[in-house]
Amino acid sequence: MERFYPVDICGREELLPILPLPGDINIAFFNLHGNVELTEHCAKNLAERIKKYNPDVLITAESKGLQLTHCVANHMGHKFYAVARKTKKLYMQDCLEVQVKTITTGTVQSLYLSAHDVDLIKGKRVAIVDDVISTGAANAALEQLVEAAEGTVVCRAFVLAEGDAKDRKDVDYLAAIPLM
Repeated sequence: MERFYPVDICGREELLPILPLPGDINIAFFNLHGNVELTEHCAKNLAERIKKYNPDVLITAESKGLQLTHCVANHMGHKFYAVARKTKKLYMQDCLEVQVKTITTGTVQSLYLSAHDVDLIKGKRVAIVDDVISTGAANAALEQLVEAAEGTVVCRAFVLAEGDAKDRKDVDYLAAIPLM
């Protein structure tokens, strides 16, 4: 029997399937992939929150944050946004790299920032955008990349704050969900 956790995201109710993680932890799984209406709803509301920070550029990590950040950038009139990739592509010979272990991946992985995105960030005010913040590991890795690229993080914006992340004073989010 599938169980769900209801969450209200700025007036839109979503039923998130409850999925197990290793170590007797369950999460309310949030997935924007392929959901145009939900992505646009979240992006519009995040863009409104992010605007007050006046960022020059947005950054996200592959993959669940991609379409969200694309839509947020569009709502904010940004022509480009930076993407931390999970695999090093052929064109990324001069890239920055950090390692991260997130709650949903469970293993150490690398994030790579291309020279193009480094140039996009250098000397700029940067907003981190992603779908969910939980332990903060992915956010910390993105902050390391922004710092290495000589940018300044001015905002950390997420659709959902999971578990204790809802108590962080340095993040903006649209709704909170528990770790179960």
